[in-house]
Amino acid sequence: PDETEAHGVQRGPSCCTTEDVQSDIEETEVSLQNKTLALQRIQLTAALRNKANQDDKDSCLILETMKRIMLLSRTIIKYKQQAREKEQQLVDIKRKRLSLKKQEGQKLHQIQTMKKKTKEEQGNTNLTEAKMLSNLQKEREMTTVIQNVFQNIIIGSRVNWAEDPSLKEIVLQLEKNVQLQ
Repeated sequence: PDETEAHGVQRGPSCCTTEDVQSDIEETEVSLQNKTLALQRIQLTAALRNKANQDDKDSCLILETMKRIMLLSRTIIKYKQQAREKEQQLVDIKRKRLSLKKQEGQKLHQIQTMKKKTKEEQGNTNLTEAKMLSNLQKEREMTTVIQNVFQNIIIGSRVNWAEDPSLKEIVLQLEKNVQLQ
């Protein structure tokens, strides 16, 4: 057995306890330094206040320096406030820019969709127009065939179509070329 175990001391908790103690010591040292600095500031302020009340050359310099410090502090605060305002304006501009980019993307998508739809409609129109032209051509061809059949029937019947005015008009009308109409 280990010597530390023989004396009833455990190795694990003692390590943690030592670290805890060291941490507490460091925290205490930092706290002491902070309190010392605060005390020194209070002592310096009290000494400056006593010196300023003496109304001599040094006190005038101290008061003048304090006035300059106050003026500089106010100026610093003013400039910090202006910097915050500028940063806020910059953030607002970035938000607006991002919003405009989103809107731009949406508008671009709408334009592309409209172009695609227009192309499809134009394609459908061209297809419909081609079908209509094809149908028109078929109708013309059928009309020409019907005209030729009527002419052949009238001529084949051996009726004198030139003497009958209504029949004459029909035969002359049938002679016109449907393709030219």
